[in-house]
Amino acid sequence: MKVIVVGDAGLDVVARHDEVVHGGDSRAEVRLTGGGAGANTARWLTEAGVDTSLVTRIGDDAGGHWVRQELEAAGVRCAFTVDADAATCCVVVLVDGEGQRSMLAARGANARFAPGDLDPALLAGARHLHLSGYVLLDPSSRAGGLTALSAARAAGLTTSVDPQAAALLTDPAAFLDDVRGVDLLLPNTDELLALTGSAEPAAAGRLLDTVGAVAVTAGLDGAAWVDGDGVTSMPSEAVTCVDSTGAGDAFDAGLLSAWLGGEPPIEALRAGVRFGARAVSVAGAQPERLSRR
Repeated sequence: MKVIVVGDAGLDVVARHDEVVHGGDSRAEVRLTGGGAGANTARWLTEAGVDTSLVTRIGDDAGGHWVRQELEAAGVRCAFTVDADAATCCVVVLVDGEGQRSMLAARGANARFAPGDLDPALLAGARHLHLSGYVLLDPSSRAGGLTALSAARAAGLTTSVDPQAAALLTDPAAFLDDVRGVDLLLPNTDELLALTGSAEPAAAGRLLDTVGAVAVTAGLDGAAWVDGDGVTSMPSEAVTCVDSTGAGDAFDAGLLSAWLGGEPPIEALRAGVRFGARAVSVAGAQPERLSRR
């Protein structure tokens, strides 16, 4: 089974802290890790044993070289466009004592993702294309995301989209028009609220005239699958939250690996929740082997 992921890749500078003193100094535990929603999902899919290719844009700089090296070492096939005029994406992630994160993001080269960055030949033999919503929600990369979805459907692939950022869903109608015909939408409860006016999983039923099914993540409240047969729910796993960064990306990978493998919704949810729990148990958004302490 071959899966194509289209989305951001970059560097995360993860700083775990007890407090941030405005205008002063604060102690923190800092590490450099691989990041970017697309790269996170691709990395977790590879962890699940899925043959995964990542389509993204990086800068011609040390950060871009490091990202490619780390992902390829972990088994991700990197179909990267190298941009000589933009830096590789970098995100500063501030993680508090409860494991909750705040991010300062510079999309860099990712913001210049273009229709020509996906080689149609890459779709040959693929089963599924997953798209990070950041690509659609930034006007500068939206055309590239729409082209990727259209090409995937034309090639007979199934498709999924994670909206990624409730704060960026300022025009829900336009976003839903962009994802019309997608097989699976993967919002969290904040994104579901932005799209439907309700954070209740059952509200996702209103989206079924646009997408085939919806899988909603709700943090400590677990996750739910919503399709024409109703709502299927799965509780979260009890783990200590070290860092919530990338938990949704890991959930996407676990769920997709099971769903594309023919598992029913309840088992797909179980796999997604399991991967999400693994993600929050370590610092950084990708499996720990990619971290640099």
